[in-house]
Amino acid sequence: MSTAILTGLPVPGSQLGPELRSLGFDVRSAQRPEDLPGLLAEVPSGERVALVDPSFVGHTHALRLALTDPRFPAAAVTGALAVQAEARPALTRALADLTGPAAPAAAGASVAVNAPATGAGVLTDRVASALEDGGVAVHRPELGSLVATVPAGPEAGFAARKAVDAVDDEAVRLRTAVKSRDGFFTTFCISPYSRYLARWCARRGLTPNQVTTASLLTALIAAGCAATGTRGGFVAAGLLLLFSFVLDCTDGQLARYSLQYSTLGAWLDATFDRAKEYAYYAGLALGAARGGDDVWALALGAMVLQTCRHVVDFSFNEAHVVGTDATANTSPTAALSDRLDAVGWTVWVRRMIVLPIGERWAMIAVLTAVTTPRTVFYVLLIGCAFAACYTTAGRVLRSLTRRATRTDRSARALAELADSGPLAELVTAGRFRIKGAWTAPLTAAVGAAALVSVALTQPFGSRQMIVAAAFYAIASGLAVSAPLKGALDWLVPPFFRAAEYGTVLALAARSEVNGALPAAFGLVAAVAYHHYDTVYRIKGGSGAPPRWLVRLAGGHEGRTLVVAVLAAALADRGTDFTLALTALAVAIALLVVVESIRFWVSSGAPAVHDEGEPA
Repeated sequence: MSTAILTGLPVPGSQLGPELRSLGFDVRSAQRPEDLPGLLAEVPSGERVALVDPSFVGHTHALRLALTDPRFPAAAVTGALAVQAEARPALTRALADLTGPAAPAAAGASVAVNAPATGAGVLTDRVASALEDGGVAVHRPELGSLVATVPAGPEAGFAARKAVDAVDDEAVRLRTAVKSRDGFFTTFCISPYSRYLARWCARRGLTPNQVTTASLLTALIAAGCAATGTRGGFVAAGLLLLFSFVLDCTDGQLARYSLQYSTLGAWLDATFDRAKEYAYYAGLALGAARGGDDVWALALGAMVLQTCRHVVDFSFNEAHVVGTDATANTSPTAALSDRLDAVGWTVWVRRMIVLPIGERWAMIAVLTAVTTPRTVFYVLLIGCAFAACYTTAGRVLRSLTRRATRTDRSARALAELADSGPLAELVTAGRFRIKGAWTAPLTAAVGAAALVSVALTQPFGSRQMIVAAAFYAIASGLAVSAPLKGALDWLVPPFFRAAEYGTVLALAARSEVNGALPAAFGLVAAVAYHHYDTVYRIKGGSGAPPRWLVRLAGGHEGRTLVVAVLAAALADRGTDFTLALTALAVAIALLVVVESIRFWVSSGAPAVHDEGEPA
């Protein structure tokens, strides 16, 4: 249990103690400020501890935001402060400085209503300022209409309590449980009621991870219904897919409503959406096969296109991180976007045409229920291709017209996203280095285009495929031989993903070997999982997966060469190519998933909860 220490004797009639207990705190009181270091020392070092002014007046949810959010080492509002275990030593030092013999006499004084969090009188606020001065990042949540203050006298106290009564704490909590930026379908068709489902879950003790798992299971059942190939199965699949998306929205809203964030939840949230969608694609393909229609190539194409879209999103964002050593977006394209955002209806149109997850899943669900799997994939491919062209073109224009300095952090992130293996490392170890602002993406594009072109035009099993894969490996190494700080260098990882996934798709489709396309689907799914895992590790600030894992997985260029060699060696041996792809898929899946699970359940995993999920 966490501990809350009141910095003075409780105020008669105050409900502060019961409110803190309702938030899960064991409440203790200090008779004098000098008693605080001793009370703090009694709390086990691994526990969260809060300091609260006994005269605090405010909403319970304001206290919840400041005292119970596990994502921050320290958080504060006026009159209340909480620190996690990692900030406890700094808190001990701050209290010793502020309450010791040499402490200012005004250490326990109060300040007026609406005083800033760094006010000089309230002890908790002075401690928060001391933590910041000592290098501890203190999170100060946005309260909006919520009240959190320490009134200076009876009149100020009356005004504060009146302000508390004027705002519905629960309504604010429900409203802020919903993402501030989301798609049209999610905002207007899901969130108006899913927030109440989130509250229902919270009141019954359910966790976001349990809801996330329920969403995954629902989607897998939907995929199973689609795999039956019957009209009733397709209708049930569409309805279950929509319900899975409702649960997918609910888990994040539950996390925000109850402030239940965790590293395991971050991993589940980061990976399950893709697992659900791609499993559903496989279910549709199986259902179509039962009806005599082979759409595995379309299913794999949809997965390739969707994954490449996400890589474009991730790569562009990592290349344009705004921080202390980067400049903000000042391009004319960004200025035009800002002007369009000022016109309300254009915001929703622009969010819808990129086909975000809500719109996309709704479209898939409806089309599954009323049409055929082939139609679903045709519409999905056309819609995603248009969205990909729209977003990529806009980002290229922003990059070309933006006056910004690409940072070392961005260059490192792009190199990690590239997923280069031993073959590329051999090339980069040589003395030759490419130079110029355009050479990295151009080299990657040439290598990718040559590889995919040969896979599409040469007979299956041709030795030219091995030559093309070797050329691609050399081009890949050259592309990442220099720091990726050019305006369009963020295109390098997407080119690599398109080349690897596209080659596997082309070879499996042209092999005309029974089961090759489903095996290729599994292989791309395993590799895509590895790439998504890499993205979320980078977003969490922990860097890419360990180099031994990347090397053992072969890197994108190594895996591509292996598939090319398998195609050439097994071209005349029928299903052996399918077995080889299946074995490769299983080996990579076991390697990357086991390491991913080890990392994400470890204490060093970042609590990444993506509030701006890509399409």
